[in-house]
Amino acid sequence: MTESQPGERSERDLYRVRLTEWTDCGGCAAKWGASLLSELVGRFEESTDRSLLVGLVPFDDAAVYRVSDDLAMVTTTDFFPPLVDDPDDFGAIAAANACSDVFAMGGRVVLALNVAAFPEHFPPAAITAIFDAAARVVAEAGGSIGGGHTIRNPEPLFGLVVNGLVHPDRVFRKRGAQPGDVLVCSKPIGTALALASGDTDAVSSAIVGMRVTNREACARLLDAAVSVHAVTDVTGYGLGGHAWEIAERSGVRILVETDGLAAYPGAREAAARGVRTGGDARNREYVTHQALGDDETAAALCFDPQTSGGLLASVTPGLADELVGETVGGSTWWRVGTVVAGGAGLELQ
Repeated sequence: MTESQPGERSERDLYRVRLTEWTDCGGCAAKWGASLLSELVGRFEESTDRSLLVGLVPFDDAAVYRVSDDLAMVTTTDFFPPLVDDPDDFGAIAAANACSDVFAMGGRVVLALNVAAFPEHFPPAAITAIFDAAARVVAEAGGSIGGGHTIRNPEPLFGLVVNGLVHPDRVFRKRGAQPGDVLVCSKPIGTALALASGDTDAVSSAIVGMRVTNREACARLLDAAVSVHAVTDVTGYGLGGHAWEIAERSGVRILVETDGLAAYPGAREAAARGVRTGGDARNREYVTHQALGDDETAAALCFDPQTSGGLLASVTPGLADELVGETVGGSTWWRVGTVVAGGAGLELQ
């Protein structure tokens, strides 16, 4: 958990709320499985509005709408039940996670709206703490909270609609990875495994990482945009699921080097003990036709649903050499694997 100054949380200490006691699943692990969602989205027809640069056909991390020749709007929404006990942590993580989709498209965050649902007798002070933490993180991401909507619901839910701005010709997308590229990621993986590990230090480390926005990671990629071919963020479908989306959209084969997987403290050990979250099976189903290898611990890390994960980018080998080992936003870029020709595919090596 994050530390507070003496007296900073006195009101919250009065009720000692534990958010995870109000729900049966939380974070991006609460997402629908990618297979079912892809089937549903696949029924939509392509928009005839030429200003809609990125919509549902094919879907990406956010929608992008051209406003003028040199300006486009990036819009996304993301919300989920609590995955941590502390209201401040929950609000901060939800905000960082929602802003991440704008950064995955190469945009800058400007405006956000709260999306909230709470039980009627939920402690008001906890709601205030969630809202306040989210507002601070949105400000860190470069934007402001402009309003929102709150309803009654048996289970608490919180997230945001986030709007950003981007140049129409400089939008990052999932497609575009090229043979010879190297795949890199800006944060470790294993958030759900760490939270489920039962290890207090592991939980604390994952929370610290999830609270950090991808603003700096996005800025680093924009600085070298000519060498960046495809970008997404690692969230509910896990590293494997999101790497597969890049591979499928780009028509390439991605080889994940499992010996070098960077994981949050305690996540690898939890995976080795057999700890799994509900999203694991759904994420494997999404890529069941791919080569997932014989290392079950590595597979568990790759298909662990992430919340507020890092940016996953397919870049030139030269840029990869610069990024790997470089610290951004408190995390270190690491090498995920390589991109080769041979048709859309994913292989855990």
